[in-house]
Amino acid sequence: MSVYVPEEFTPDEGDVLRRYFTNLDGPVFALVNLPEVVKGALFARYSRSSKSLRRLFLDEFVGDLDISGDHTIDATVGLRRAEELYDRVFFEYGDDSVAQLGGVHLACEQASNLLTKVLEWGRLMSYLEQSTRYIAYDSRLGGRFRYLRDPGILGSPLGTRYVGDMDRLFDTYAGLVPRLQDFFRERFPKEAGDSDIVYRQAVRAKAFDALRGILPAASLSNVGIYGTGQGYEQLLLRMRAHPLPEARSYADLMLTELRKVIPSFLKRVDLDDRGVAWSTYLASTRTATEEMAARFFPADEPADVVPGVTLTSFDPDAEVKLVTAILYPSTHVPEAQVERRVQAMTTDERLAVVRAYVGDRTNRRHKPGRGLERLFYRFDVLADYGAFRDLQRHRMLTVEWQDLSPRHGYTRPEAVDRAGHAPEFDEAMGRSAELHDALVDRFPAQAPYAVCLAYKVRFAMGLNAREATHMLELRSTPQGHPAYREVAQSMHRLIAEEAGHTAVAELMRYVDHTPEPALERLDAERRAEVRRQSR
Repeated sequence: MSVYVPEEFTPDEGDVLRRYFTNLDGPVFALVNLPEVVKGALFARYSRSSKSLRRLFLDEFVGDLDISGDHTIDATVGLRRAEELYDRVFFEYGDDSVAQLGGVHLACEQASNLLTKVLEWGRLMSYLEQSTRYIAYDSRLGGRFRYLRDPGILGSPLGTRYVGDMDRLFDTYAGLVPRLQDFFRERFPKEAGDSDIVYRQAVRAKAFDALRGILPAASLSNVGIYGTGQGYEQLLLRMRAHPLPEARSYADLMLTELRKVIPSFLKRVDLDDRGVAWSTYLASTRTATEEMAARFFPADEPADVVPGVTLTSFDPDAEVKLVTAILYPSTHVPEAQVERRVQAMTTDERLAVVRAYVGDRTNRRHKPGRGLERLFYRFDVLADYGAFRDLQRHRMLTVEWQDLSPRHGYTRPEAVDRAGHAPEFDEAMGRSAELHDALVDRFPAQAPYAVCLAYKVRFAMGLNAREATHMLELRSTPQGHPAYREVAQSMHRLIAEEAGHTAVAELMRYVDHTPEPALERLDAERRAEVRRQSR
């Protein structure tokens, strides 16, 4: 006997509801074939009504529904009412939570690698980005190499040089890809059990990884985004205040398309006293901060020589606080009382609590609980921009980065040296640096377009122990890129050795410290082939 009371609908009501709800009698169901603004309006009204969602839909929204014609086409049901509701609840009264109730999948194509980092800033959005490991950047787009042609630069006396130097960088990349593939095929011969496609894909990925550092930050990428109206509003406000002209121009393109789907969520973006004022605030505070930084740290001040990864902040009382956070939800006493008891425990007793909490993690997807969020680490990292691109996309991080430039030097993969192509690689780096320096005075925001991904950028990463477990285990896997594997491995060692958080380091049992494998993607390609064959 079910504990849930099924709703009752007339046959006519059922005919209507079946088009928009995945069931008519269960307590859990999904909404389908409805515009996002209608879904959001329904939920906004839902929170203020004693009715069920399906009954609310029938009583207050379906009156505007045209039930004739092709039933497979998304309805425009209730758009007028939904707009009016948002004008009242969201726009006039400022109930921002309403803007979390509708989302959009948005394709953002032909974005530079500088712009992708702007697009991927928000924590409450989801992203997928085109990978340099799987995309051959020697292929052309519209007959031209895949890099951004900034209108300001192209319209200046530096335009011809910009295009010429960019083309030369891509020519170098294109020329070295087949040579590196030949090198890896010779160094790592195909094993008897591997199919041609598995071996070919692994070799290609290895070559692309070794050479991605030659690609400039102007290289184009495609980004898929899913986000709520609130997430998009915040993203657009930041983009409209950004110093990079590409970001401001792209924001206009995004706003135009998003307003075709969720217009009510974005009414404030370009109003003078709302979104424009917010964007102006962001731009003015950024400029003021940059002026203060320039006052205290002139551009010619030398940087201290420090390791590539430095642990700059951690809690020396972490063990006590971690065990306290672990035990607290399972007790009935105040947290201070829990902490007093934990302080009186022996080291072995605390370790036993941590091990019980973590349990037997048979794979890295078994995540320890939120008790680990009690601990916080901050790292200062100097790594190549290619590694930064991958690490920055972890949304639970607090990440801040400095301007990309050639000032910190670059990393040259060992494979490039062994294959005998260091001179070509170094020549590309030199060309990149000279183009950046030619651009920077006149185009300070766009000059980083010229900087190759092998050049290093400095960035700070703050994260709690739970996110560190996820990120370090994921980014140290053997199939990962060597550049970010090294960063993840260094972070794990610092947590264990410098912070002395051995219990935390121990629970991160899937952090992989093995050396760079022969062909990183080989095992993954083998597993993919098994899945293909099983289908």
